[in-house]
Amino acid sequence: MDFSGSHILSIDQFDRGDVEALFNVADKMVPFAKRDRITKVLDGAILGSMFFEASTRTRISFGSAFNLLGGSVRETTGFEHSAIAKGESLYDTARVLSGYSDVIVMRHPENGSVQEFSKASRVPVLNGGDGTNEHPSQALLDLYTIKNELAFRGRGIDKLRIAMVGDLKFGRTVHSLCKLLALFKDIRVVLVSPEELKMPANLVEYLREQGQVVIESDVLEESISNVDIVYSTRIQEERFNSQEEADIYRGRFRLNQTIYTANCEPNTVIMHPLPRDSRENARELDEDLNDNPNLAIFRQTDNGILVRMALFALVLNVENEINSSARDTIWYTAGRSL
Repeated sequence: MDFSGSHILSIDQFDRGDVEALFNVADKMVPFAKRDRITKVLDGAILGSMFFEASTRTRISFGSAFNLLGGSVRETTGFEHSAIAKGESLYDTARVLSGYSDVIVMRHPENGSVQEFSKASRVPVLNGGDGTNEHPSQALLDLYTIKNELAFRGRGIDKLRIAMVGDLKFGRTVHSLCKLLALFKDIRVVLVSPEELKMPANLVEYLREQGQVVIESDVLEESISNVDIVYSTRIQEERFNSQEEADIYRGRFRLNQTIYTANCEPNTVIMHPLPRDSRENARELDEDLNDNPNLAIFRQTDNGILVRMALFALVLNVENEINSSARDTIWYTAGRSL
């Protein structure tokens, strides 16, 4: 892929070389994300942040990543605060906002909406999540985390064993991650969900067509006993017709320290795209795992900054200019770590 000026809409755009190139740039962002160094490479550039669906991590992470490269952020959140509430089309919104911005990040509740928006945009558009379809940057930061966690153990991504657990039907993060894993060799994927929330059949078939082993199960304990990664997801209650329907499945696959100790290998890494549901009837990842050194969920969020900085740098073609305006920070940063 020629990243310069490109929209980032789907994992389908990436081959393995693209992923590795992105990760190499992400590695170079560590001193800036840790606040050891400052760069102003995007000084004067404006990010248009358009989130028409609830977000904490993704919205703030994209904004922080752009700020850390020296750029400014202008944002709108929710339909009620935009002209779309007055009947404006995605086409018109894209034409207008792309006149104000150098790059746009968009989240929207409808599948394919970000791609539709990008067709009218005059600047690159990054998909921050579109309905149940895809979440490319989340999958990329997840794979970057997997790479780093396995490297710590002297491993690469090839021959990965991963269990994906929970709402695999509506969870767009696992949809994108499956597409990424298909680029690697000898991957074993265990899909753990209720029958009604299974991974879409086309993604299961795609993984198998790429030579990966896929096992489907509705039993947690036996499914996490021989894996490198347990990737848990919450029930996507906003995709259900009612709260009552979502409650049928909530809490079905709880992982706590007792279950982890009894079933997982000692170094099995625990991941989650967040937010994890900490309500009493949910707790897909119990808080008693917080002191488990293999809980990587907060390393994931830190890695999100690195990957999103790298995406901006590549799309805006400044990946080789990061250090040209760099200097050391002068404020307190000793308490920060990645």
